[in-house]
Amino acid sequence: MTWFTIIIAGIITYFMRMTMVALVDRNLLGERVIAVLAYVPSAVFPAIIFPGIFINDYGTFIEMNDPKIFGAIVAILVGYFSRNVIATIISGLFSYWIIIFLL
Repeated sequence: MTWFTIIIAGIITYFMRMTMVALVDRNLLGERVIAVLAYVPSAVFPAIIFPGIFINDYGTFIEMNDPKIFGAIVAILVGYFSRNVIATIISGLFSYWIIIFLL
């Protein structure tokens, strides 16, 4: 029964969000609204990523010598200079893995 409820809730949520994307005409929104909505991904992404980097499993902040911080620094630098999302993700993951497995 629990899985059935989860699947039904997922389907309802999907259709509610998809109707807004599919039915709302982009020309109905003003230029100001479109400009503000362009900043949503860059505001949401750090809110999702930073707790995973700076907070451990117990809910406390990690030490400064944690490999996740060094991987995040490498990813930030690559992302800043390359402006490429895939290169940013790959460089952050590889630097994190190198620090964990080789050092």
